[in-house]
Amino acid sequence: MIKQEKQDLVIGIPRGMSYYGNYPFWYGFFDALGFKVVLSDPTTKQTMSDGSALVVTETCLPIKIYLGHILNLINKKGVKNIFVPSLQSIAPKIYNCSKIRGLPDLVRNVVKGDYNLIEATLDKSAKKQGLYEFLADAVKPFGITDSETIKKASKQGWKVYNNFYMMMRAGVKYKDALSNAIKGKILLEAEQDSAPINVALISHAYNIYDDRACMKIFEKLEKMDVKVFTAFQLSEEQMQEGISSFNQKKYWANEPEMTGAAGHYLKDNMIDGIVTLNAFGCGPDSLMIERIMRKAKELNKPMLSLTIDEHTGEAGFITRLEAFIDMLYRKKRSEIINDLSTSDYDYVPQTNICESILKDR
Repeated sequence: MIKQEKQDLVIGIPRGMSYYGNYPFWYGFFDALGFKVVLSDPTTKQTMSDGSALVVTETCLPIKIYLGHILNLINKKGVKNIFVPSLQSIAPKIYNCSKIRGLPDLVRNVVKGDYNLIEATLDKSAKKQGLYEFLADAVKPFGITDSETIKKASKQGWKVYNNFYMMMRAGVKYKDALSNAIKGKILLEAEQDSAPINVALISHAYNIYDDRACMKIFEKLEKMDVKVFTAFQLSEEQMQEGISSFNQKKYWANEPEMTGAAGHYLKDNMIDGIVTLNAFGCGPDSLMIERIMRKAKELNKPMLSLTIDEHTGEAGFITRLEAFIDMLYRKKRSEIINDLSTSDYDYVPQTNICESILKDR
């Protein structure tokens, strides 16, 4: 690729897959280097349809959505460079699924058009493929090679990401936390009011924070007066303890937000139920959700497992969700009634007065 001038530093980022967890870092990093970051439009039915047309039916929904976002970026004026990283391994022997690892290869082979694929590989299970090497590969096509400049930009990326993560831990809504983080602001809301029902939503960020994919599940639960907890509100240590509660060792890169978060919330007495949301055909998820289901049964914790694909109907989705939440309400009412009807002490009536009356007779 020909070295580009400063004013031509434009990079497109698809609004899918790792975007939902890593975009605050990418924005801070590229912005510090003088890039104009362009996002694809939010997911629509057309996005899903366009992406689905490029791959076989068995491909999971998040990948189909991602490809639809690639097409959306190609059609945006002034966007020629599209950032599609290959996130092989985030730590020694901790891997992503094959579709995420081979994402640049998939895009290159199925998406035709006039664009430059900016691909860099992060593989911490291999030598000399750590974070800084990964970042250097990402900006090398633009003629940026100074290591100190790249490290300085990465610090800005971490600053934006840490601010985002801090707000998410505090219970700030995803869109608000993201918007404030990229603006350099920190918004820490007061502790939210408690709700009658607390539910842990267990899924990958790209499933539950894409409104079209999850059919706005957060809004639906809030309308039912349910407070929702996710993996973003947990620390790395809490999620690691959650994985250990399954007597498992971490293998998948996104396992903390699945079995890690589930393991933590299953033991939390404040959580009334677990809702898992996974994409049809996801191999790693099928294994992790099976473990979660067994653990939930063992701990007698109510659980609902929802599966989504491009054909999922909203009516059926809402019906199952409403039925589950209604069951949690009935279960909680029953527990409250049982607590009220159970005395803390045995009542012994005073019979002395009766005995005195009988003696007088």
